[in-house]
Amino acid sequence: MRDYYEILGVARTVEAGELKKAYRKLAVQYHPDKNPGDPEAEARFKEAAEAYEVLSNPEKRSQYDRFGHAGVRGNGGSPGFQDINDIFGAFSDIFGGGGGIFEEVFGGRARGRRQGSGRQGGDLRIRLPLTLEEISEGVEKKIKVTKHVACEECDGTGAEGGSSSYDVCSTCGGAGEVRQVARSVFGQFVSVQPCPTCHGEGRVIHSTCKACSGEGRVKGEETLPVSVPPGVLEGHYLTLKGAGNAGIRGGSPGNLRIEIIEKPHEHFVRDGLDIYHDVYLSIPDAILGTEIEVPTLRGQATLQVDPGVQPGKLLRMKHRGLPDVSSARRGDQMVRLNIWTPQSISREEREMLEQLRDSPSFVPKPPEEHEQRKSFFSRVKDVFS
Repeated sequence: MRDYYEILGVARTVEAGELKKAYRKLAVQYHPDKNPGDPEAEARFKEAAEAYEVLSNPEKRSQYDRFGHAGVRGNGGSPGFQDINDIFGAFSDIFGGGGGIFEEVFGGRARGRRQGSGRQGGDLRIRLPLTLEEISEGVEKKIKVTKHVACEECDGTGAEGGSSSYDVCSTCGGAGEVRQVARSVFGQFVSVQPCPTCHGEGRVIHSTCKACSGEGRVKGEETLPVSVPPGVLEGHYLTLKGAGNAGIRGGSPGNLRIEIIEKPHEHFVRDGLDIYHDVYLSIPDAILGTEIEVPTLRGQATLQVDPGVQPGKLLRMKHRGLPDVSSARRGDQMVRLNIWTPQSISREEREMLEQLRDSPSFVPKPPEEHEQRKSFFSRVKDVFS
């Protein structure tokens, strides 16, 4: 898949005005009306529209700049227009709205407006808490959303009895818009405005539905499936297109934005793709060495602790951390070893320790200064090797 900036022929620092200008140029070049029956031109037309849809949206552009195509793939991230009319509907400000460039080039032919389209529903935003295990592997969730849903009594039309209780607007002929043509010495100018009679809906209801008071929607609930990819970060958003509030009188629904929230974990602390786990060893185990069982995101694992381990030692478990949402890379699990010092001991234990206090093996022997520095950098090297 080609880079979106390359498709539109712009720099990665391009501003909104220049981005729109670049897209208009390509859209004119590959417009279906200029290239009838040309499948390659249609493919280029769709490709440019997809690139512009992502880069013209600040949030999607930020995700794309950070993660590439993977950052906007799935759950409504990348549009992947299936139909040419989808493109005309998505970019009504460019294709025929308000005297746009396509009115000048193609005689005011604006596709995508539907008779009786109603008003679009609002977007919704919810939060989705996830465990580290769910983030590690990805997860399928079902969420219950309270929102406006289409009224069943009128089939979302807002008219009592459904479509039989409204008429096509006589002012605009069902187009939902009216055009005014003005002439001057510089030529002809066309302006397009929402119809003042039907307010852009293209129809007039003469008997409103009592169940929804003519809105075509009521309060309700819907259970939706959500596919969460592996490696998401707290604050990431998933967008479900068309899963927001139902539109008024048959208008298109809004979108549902799902914010990822990471639940605190019993065993692990996350640092990017790596996770940290603290283990406490008894003094005898630290001296003699031992085997320990540690939790991982995929179950228990056994680690060998060498004799004479020092407090703060980090053991690396490669590829046991979290995956990168935009690549095949996976972080590590770091196990930090701590020495447990008991707060109270028995008389017998005290006597045994008194015997060991002056034993040569228990007398601290700190390394020379240069050895301390070497030891420190060795530990750092161990961690990142």
